[in-house]
Amino acid sequence: MIAEAIADALGVKTASIDPADAVDHFGFIGGFFSANMTASSTATRDAYGWTPTGPTLVEDIANGAYTK
Repeated sequence: MIAEAIADALGVKTASIDPADAVDHFGFIGGFFSANMTASSTATRDAYGWTPTGPTLVEDIANGAYTK
């Protein structure tokens, strides 16, 4: 979803590659791109009573000021 939002904002197409080829294609950071790492705000919400009020990451990529 993130790659698709960035591609849409830039007016380019996305292309899938095999996760095993990510390091060869992107260099060392390809290992992070190919990893299944889910992010969650649950710990922050529980510890600090925080509730997000802004846009989601994908919404911000699509509509953020840097896209203009």
